[in-house]
Amino acid sequence: MVSTERKYIYPSVLTIAGSDSGGGAGIQADLKTISALGCYGTSAITVVTAQNTLGVTDLHHLPAVIVTSQISAVLNDIKPHAIKIGMIGKSELVQAISDTLNQSLPVPIILDPVMISTSGHRLTDENTIGLMKTLLFPITTLLTPNLDEAAALAGIEISTVAQMKTAAKKILDFGCSAVLIKGGHLNGNKLCDIYLDKTGREFSYENDKIFSQNTHGTGCTLSSAIAAFIARGLEITVAIQNAESYVHQAIDQGMNVFTGQGKGPLNHFHDPIPLIKLNPDLKN
Repeated sequence: MVSTERKYIYPSVLTIAGSDSGGGAGIQADLKTISALGCYGTSAITVVTAQNTLGVTDLHHLPAVIVTSQISAVLNDIKPHAIKIGMIGKSELVQAISDTLNQSLPVPIILDPVMISTSGHRLTDENTIGLMKTLLFPITTLLTPNLDEAAALAGIEISTVAQMKTAAKKILDFGCSAVLIKGGHLNGNKLCDIYLDKTGREFSYENDKIFSQNTHGTGCTLSSAIAAFIARGLEITVAIQNAESYVHQAIDQGMNVFTGQGKGPLNHFHDPIPLIKLNPDLKN
């Protein structure tokens, strides 16, 4: 007789973010990344956008009650091993998300503060940013701002690695446990991301810069990859290193592909991993 006993669980990640109809960023990029790294992806959509590789043409913010219902449905049943938060957009959503997550068991939270796009457009108003600092940063395991977002949060200009380190120290004062500032727009042929945490640990992650037009969704992909590797049981700095490598390869493997007329997506499935089975009785 074939046994029907359920003995395993999948490493699970919940992504709370906006939907990108073009499939390159947001929830779509998150779920592709989580799946490609062998984890089980769940989601709570905060905003629905009409967009493609050329940009956003329309959007609709979902009511807070719908967003929190999605989150609660996942937390009460599937119980993710890590949570990634992306675009929120409205202050009432920040409050609702904070209230919902504070009722759950402690879960590592990776917050990608989608405040300013890679093209420099502001996506979040000051009131929402203020609430994020007050309500979400203190429960955040890792904050992953880009250079413009880090500069806005720290209140300084950033054009060097030294300034990135200064900004990271200032951002930690808002209560997050660690920060990873993404230096993708620094001048030069090298990418340098700076990590700093409350214990004083500091790491830099360097990669050769790939000059590709297909970089839409890079930030979403990185934060989701970090969440996936943490869900698989990796220590945070190792998870970041693995995530950086994954994103670098996804950009490299997707650079010569034509998807739409604008900025195309990364190749999320350049080296996919089958869903991982974990023994729930063992620490992974």
